Amino acid sequence: MNTRQKEILRMLLSAPRTPFVVRDIAMRLNCSEKTIRNDFDEIERDLSEVSQARLVRKPGIGVVLNAEEQERAKIADHFLWSAREKDDPEDKDRMAAIAYRLLMETKPVTLQELADAHFVNKAVIKKELDSLGPWLEQYGLTVVSKQKVGITLEGKEWDKRAALSKLTLLTTDSGHSYIKKQFSPHEVELVARELKELEQRVQLFFTDEAFDNLLIHTLLMIRRTKLKQPIHFSEQEKGFVRGKPEYGRMKEFTGELERRFAVRFNEDEVAYLTAHMMGAKIRSQARIDAVDSGEDQAQDRTRAREFAERLIRRVSALTLVDFSSDPDLAEGLSIHLYSTINRLLYGLTVSNPMLHDIKKMYPYMFDMVIYAAKEAGADYPFVLPEEEAAYLTLHFQAAAERMNKPADRTKQVITVCHMGVGMSQILRSKLERKFPDLHVLDSVRKADLPKYLPRRRVDFIVSTTPLEQVGVPYIQVSPLLEAGEVKKIAEFIEMLEESATPANASGSILQMYTSPSLIFPHVKVDHRYELIEMLANELYTQGFVEQDYAHQALLRERLSSTSIGGGIAIPHGDPNLIRESRIAVATLKEPLDWKEENVSVVFMLALGPGDQEHLKKLFQRLSLLSEQPSTIERLVQAATPEALLRSL
Repeated sequence: MNTRQKEILRMLLSAPRTPFVVRDIAMRLNCSEKTIRNDFDEIERDLSEVSQARLVRKPGIGVVLNAEEQERAKIADHFLWSAREKDDPEDKDRMAAIAYRLLMETKPVTLQELADAHFVNKAVIKKELDSLGPWLEQYGLTVVSKQKVGITLEGKEWDKRAALSKLTLLTTDSGHSYIKKQFSPHEVELVARELKELEQRVQLFFTDEAFDNLLIHTLLMIRRTKLKQPIHFSEQEKGFVRGKPEYGRMKEFTGELERRFAVRFNEDEVAYLTAHMMGAKIRSQARIDAVDSGEDQAQDRTRAREFAERLIRRVSALTLVDFSSDPDLAEGLSIHLYSTINRLLYGLTVSNPMLHDIKKMYPYMFDMVIYAAKEAGADYPFVLPEEEAAYLTLHFQAAAERMNKPADRTKQVITVCHMGVGMSQILRSKLERKFPDLHVLDSVRKADLPKYLPRRRVDFIVSTTPLEQVGVPYIQVSPLLEAGEVKKIAEFIEMLEESATPANASGSILQMYTSPSLIFPHVKVDHRYELIEMLANELYTQGFVEQDYAHQALLRERLSSTSIGGGIAIPHGDPNLIRESRIAVATLKEPLDWKEENVSVVFMLALGPGDQEHLKKLFQRLSLLSEQPSTIERLVQAATPEALLRSL
């Protein structure tokens, strides 16, 4: 959509039941009525790609957008708040293909060669390369273009493989399907079979996601070795890896691959794959204990347990909830951190496709985990990235929901979740809380269903991935079980016992802590850091926080973006620097790039340690507010502090 069409959509979203007359829209946007009618056609075409919502045109009355509030929030997120342009699928796949070729090439490639390969002109390829540059820089890689020579990628082999393994982020494909397509089905099947035999041999069963990651890294290792592009480990790193039992297992595994693919792997490659195996998620502590032996492995388990205990203590202190009383949380965290710590020690990247959704759905718990992880990990030579913090958030959120789960279950179900222990736990907790008549027996790996189902009575399966010929009714949902899917499951099992969402408005808590002197409509700034500093300094000037609060708020923002979706951001600093709890509010007439999305409403939070219960409720209310585009639009349109306060 162009800017005018987005403005029309914004108007339609802001007033759910108010018909807009074409003449009025044309006058407001200073164009002809014919242009507006053409824009309606374009808006409808774009909406049809992502939503069931439709424009309803009533002659003599006007035009309305026919969609429920949840659907309106989805539309606003997609078209108005996303900081990234929604590329045409063909363009997006072309960008991935160009990246793949540059990452795999061992010699320069010219613009003309790329243009010929994709049947476009050189200007299109140059534009694609300009867009690719920032993405590749995330992996320490630089696009270098030399006249009369061609284009190459400069960077370490380790970083090139990391980028190759994440190419799906540039495509319309799901999972690792794009990379798999670059190999023959025979190659993919052969490596997958060898990995399954490795699992059986050592009785170490990976999550579906971890298995897929190992498969991709193995395929890339084979191809890069054949291209004579080996990886390099330092002697110290190799010495450390050699002492692990996983190294011996991986040596057997790569030996079999050498025979089948007619290729020779050096010691660095074996160490590289060993590091990935050590960082892979597995499904239970029992299996960790069963395969681990020796002093090193005992230290790894102890280190994971200690980190988990530290994390539980800190999150308990921050949230005023005794998480130490939940043994499932301690076990789940230990299993997750066992592989997480190894990943981070070896500098292995992890992607979290649910990061944005987790931050939006559980902003309070995510923030508590960010703070707790920073303190708990102070003695470690790494900083926990927000992707890992989001996974840990799921463990704590699952524990919090387990503490509130009702009793008495009748229907027996199992879950199939491809994303590991944390995600399966939160799916289980949500199912049990939303549906009192459900008893979730277990979370089962897709590959284990044929053995599991004959032994237990299972009424139906809730799965995050498609299933084939399981012989039991199943329903597919997203791992986070969003609100619309609760209704979907209720219809599936012919029940309507979903727990009611708290109806309290966000305004009551917000109004408790803000005032016209802390509200700033239509602010104009160039960068989010500038706005954070301005609001924090205003809190300091009015005597509510210490002078260092602005600096600490900027440090917190650098750890992880505080946008929560729906055009809202919630920056904040160290609670110990707060003299009196307050909230400053700013709106922006033009949306501001907030790293992950565009933001138009900013709540600068300064709630002290004694206000944790209010803070928790505030995060919940703001999360709900992010799903109400019409309310957000009213806040953005308010021209005075008093009008904005009334809109809250």
